[in-house]
Amino acid sequence: MHAAEVYRSIADNVQRVVRGKPEVVRFAVAALLAEGHLLVEDVPGLGKTTLARCLARSIGGTWSRIQFTPDLLPGDVTGVTVYHQKTERFEFHPGGVFANVVLADEVNRGTPKTQSALLEVMSERRVTVDSTPHEVPHPFLVVATQNPIEMEGTYRLPEAQLDRFLMRLSVGYPDLAAEVLVVMSDAARVGPDDLQPVVDIPRLRAAITEVRGSHLAPAIVEYAVRLAAATREHAAVRWGASPRGSIALVRAAQALAATEGRPFVTPDDIKAVAEPVLAHRLVLTPDAELNQRRPAEVVAEVLGTVAAPLSAG
Repeated sequence: MHAAEVYRSIADNVQRVVRGKPEVVRFAVAALLAEGHLLVEDVPGLGKTTLARCLARSIGGTWSRIQFTPDLLPGDVTGVTVYHQKTERFEFHPGGVFANVVLADEVNRGTPKTQSALLEVMSERRVTVDSTPHEVPHPFLVVATQNPIEMEGTYRLPEAQLDRFLMRLSVGYPDLAAEVLVVMSDAARVGPDDLQPVVDIPRLRAAITEVRGSHLAPAIVEYAVRLAAATREHAAVRWGASPRGSIALVRAAQALAATEGRPFVTPDDIKAVAEPVLAHRLVLTPDAELNQRRPAEVVAEVLGTVAAPLSAG
């Protein structure tokens, strides 16, 4: 399967630097194959930005990095129209989102006004400046990072923006053996900048098209929809996953199946992606938050109560 080869090439390349996190890398590359945006959230020093940079370096397209700060302006993200006296014309100067892979580093440090500059492009793959639409390159992927424990100088991402991320991943602390490899790699000066592209844009586009064509049995689609619907009815949830969550669940499962070389989706694929796809879309009730319930727990409970189809038939 062509998509599986693309996945393996990118994953192997990324894991030259990101050590001891094969599942995190697998989901990150799956998000790329699904052409869905990725939010990497964890405490400082665990390699969030490194993972994003390695993904970008592994692809033979364009990539850009936008360092979100409180003084970053929406025009820095989308671009601006400038009047040139010599030509006596207005010309559009593209912003940081005009690349195949956009690293939005510490996205929650941007003001709500600047964060909102990502809403259109993440949903429609274009930006509108001065009433004129401008298409971004295809494929287009936003990899955003944020630190969930540092609150000073940060702005919480609104639900409308969280819903535009296909997955939210947490890197987590490495085990002892993996951390030794990380330290040794740093001592040997092996980092994202040492990686070379292993997949060009035409191959990546072909893999994305192949993933979109993976077989989906009606029972599998119904299972995904029932899972999303169950989050809306859960007692601990104020606002559950929208139909966009159902779509994301299926797209992510298609990409995960492709990483294993399968042209069809199974119930286990849906279950595997349920937490990274659904958890960040849930808004818990005040009582649930007071009792320190977590969205991941809700997703686990939903998986336990909604019956899965017996096969991918």
